[in-house]
Amino acid sequence: MRFLLKAAFWLAVVAVLLPSDDKPLTVPKPQVSASEAVSAAAAAMSDMRQFCSRQPDACEVGSQAAVEFGHKAQAGAKKLYEIFNDRLGPNETSSVTPRPADRRGTAQPSQHTLTPADLAPAWRGPEPRGVAKRPV
Repeated sequence: MRFLLKAAFWLAVVAVLLPSDDKPLTVPKPQVSASEAVSAAAAAMSDMRQFCSRQPDACEVGSQAAVEFGHKAQAGAKKLYEIFNDRLGPNETSSVTPRPADRRGTAQPSQHTLTPADLAPAWRGPEPRGVAKRPV
C-alpha cells in the first residue's frame, strides 16, 4: 500500500512537471478593483457568520466533527511523541547512576576516602618570566 501511495505521488509530480503545448492558454484576466474585492470579501464574511443561524443542523454536525478530529489529532500527536521518545531519547543518562539506598531507605553516607594529598590544589608550574608577582 505504501508503494502505491509513493508511486501515485511521484507520478503526480512528473505529470505537473511535464511540458505542456507550445501555445499558452489565453484566459482573459478579470478587471476587479480593490474596492470591489474588499466588498466581496466583506459579503463572504457576513455570509459565513450567519451560516449557523441558517443551517443549525449542519453547524452542530460540523462542530461535533471538529471536536472528534481534534481528539484524533491529539491522540496521534501523543502516539508520535511516545514513539520518538522511546526511539530517540533514553529515559536515563548513563553517566549519572543513582546511589543505592540501604535498608532504611536513606542514601549511604560518604566513605571519606580522599587523602589530604588528594584535597591539595593541582600544581600550576612556575610563573613566566617578566610577570610581576602581585602582593598578597
